[in-house]
Amino acid sequence: MKNFAAIDFETANFERSSVCAVGVVIVRDGEFVDSFYSLIRPEPNYYHFRCCQVHGLCGDDTDNAPIFPEVWAQIEPLIDGLPLVAHNQQFDENCLKSVFRTYQMDYPDYDFYDTLCVSRRVLPQLENHQLQTVAAACGYNLEHHHHALADAEACAWIAREIL
Repeated sequence: MKNFAAIDFETANFERSSVCAVGVVIVRDGEFVDSFYSLIRPEPNYYHFRCCQVHGLCGDDTDNAPIFPEVWAQIEPLIDGLPLVAHNQQFDENCLKSVFRTYQMDYPDYDFYDTLCVSRRVLPQLENHQLQTVAAACGYNLEHHHHALADAEACAWIAREIL
């Protein structure tokens, strides 16, 4: 796959609609050509302490952040016509569908590919198939795991190598 958009969401709580950060990396002809990162004011707007422990974000970080429709208006032209790729696609696709429903937006039925699923098939020898493990096996050092843009970059790197 030479043209795609890798995407990663972080959530404020265990509701899939509570996206609080998004990272997107655009790959065209196998080259990283653009990226996008934004904090998002989550809906519902509360943070579960376990989520904060994972990604380090809390309410103070997103109190003045834009809401999802404003952020998506910036992302949509970047990903136009591209399939989306995520590591554990089910989580990110469910987040996207959920937040579209929350804001009563028409979901465009994006094509999604899953680097987690493919890595299990292509790299069965790995001790696990977590993002940082698969990224390392593909030659990428993920230093800021659970930062949405860093995770999207790692996913893009993996997708370039194994999809």
